[in-house]
Amino acid sequence: MLGAIIGDIVGSIYEFNNIKTKEFDFFSDEMFFTDDTVMTIAIADAIINGGKHDDFIWFMKKWGNDYIDKSYGSSFRKWLESENSEPYNSWGNGSAMRVSPCGWVAKLDIPFEDGIKWTEDLAKTSAEVTHNHLEGIKGAQATAVAIYCMRVGRAKNAVNEYKYILKSEMEKRYRYNSNFPLSQIRPTYTFNESCQGTVPQAIACFLEGRDFEDAIRNAISIGGDSDTLAAITGSIAEAAYGIPKDIKEKAFNYLNEPIKELYERWINFIK
Repeated sequence: MLGAIIGDIVGSIYEFNNIKTKEFDFFSDEMFFTDDTVMTIAIADAIINGGKHDDFIWFMKKWGNDYIDKSYGSSFRKWLESENSEPYNSWGNGSAMRVSPCGWVAKLDIPFEDGIKWTEDLAKTSAEVTHNHLEGIKGAQATAVAIYCMRVGRAKNAVNEYKYILKSEMEKRYRYNSNFPLSQIRPTYTFNESCQGTVPQAIACFLEGRDFEDAIRNAISIGGDSDTLAAITGSIAEAAYGIPKDIKEKAFNYLNEPIKELYERWINFIK
């Protein structure tokens, strides 16, 4: 989950000011956490408290309204502020940027297919409370399964092997093609708020990355919806590589006490 938060922070100043290079200060005073972080925390809190359909609604509305000044999409903000909790058929990438906690729940000592099924089901529940369009659900599932897949790969000391498995699973299950060099899309890729226009690109950024930081730099370098793209990429990269201590410590400087406290509860929950 922290990988998604770090990607969000690093990408926060580039969402509407894209840069097409990997050479930039990884952290700066201008950076901040956005709605991507708030909703990721909300998903974690919902899982800690049961992980059922209504839990996701309650905790997203709780955290969202506590941080209502963040730049939510217009439809999602209306949902947050409304007494109506019905989904609105969104295919936006919000379901994928917030889903990372769902990739950390399935155990690693169960059959791989069972772990994927567990992860897909939880990701679907987290998505469909708002994003009940097929593409919205698919984007969340693909991101969470990518995280689970790379957790398995890291546990087996086979990260590179599981990158190939991940690529295959994405194509087989979701028809996501991430088999392209970033140099091919960097010149022309632009802002895209859809799952189908963000998740495959985020996966490609991870696959081409050498480590946690490099993967996030890849995500920033292609442009687009930078904070969300880097959040998705960072969430997968964390599962594969972990997060260097110095990056983790610097990231915490951008977070307030309620978010830090929830993060600590989450770490204890998944032990």
